[in-house]
Amino acid sequence: MNFYMFLSQIPANPSSLRVNVWRKLRAAGALGLQNGVWVLPKGSEQKEFLEGLLETIQQQGASGQIFTVTPLNDAIEQDILARFHNDRDEEYAEIQERSQEFLGEIEKETRKQKFTFAELEENEQDLQRLTSWFERVQKRDFIGGEKTQQAAEALEACRAAFEAFSTEVYNRQASESSFDSDEAKNNPLID
Repeated sequence: MNFYMFLSQIPANPSSLRVNVWRKLRAAGALGLQNGVWVLPKGSEQKEFLEGLLETIQQQGASGQIFTVTPLNDAIEQDILARFHNDRDEEYAEIQERSQEFLGEIEKETRKQKFTFAELEENEQDLQRLTSWFERVQKRDFIGGEKTQQAAEALEACRAAFEAFSTEVYNRQASESSFDSDEAKNNPLID
């Protein structure tokens, strides 16, 4: 497998450029081999990203280079692939953990019979955050693996729980509206 290697020479001060570059590389799924040395699997999207990043750091007075590299042997390639895999596994494990927290919250609100639009909206936002996070991790997952499927299944369980909670909120709100309407009809004091 071929990779792009990104080398950068960024001054220590101010640290904002160094931190910004680090964050962008991590968000793109790059693997840090050592200080200022990053690799990404070879692909058009990765090439475009690295060229844009190089241009950004050069505009700010720093320097860098991009190379296409091939590991010297299979052991090195497998080490790099395993490190990519481990990085994503950590992220997927965190998504699974947050999914369990989400399911726990839905269960708690259901137990308390707290079927309100406020709870529904809060849970919907939490589900959207989980979904967006999963999509970002998936985009930078170049290897795939068991944790990918487990995280997808956890997210699907969250969607199903949210859908059931949502249905219950709407059903309760509809029956309360119907009750209020009947109450108004039967009350001689209300015109």
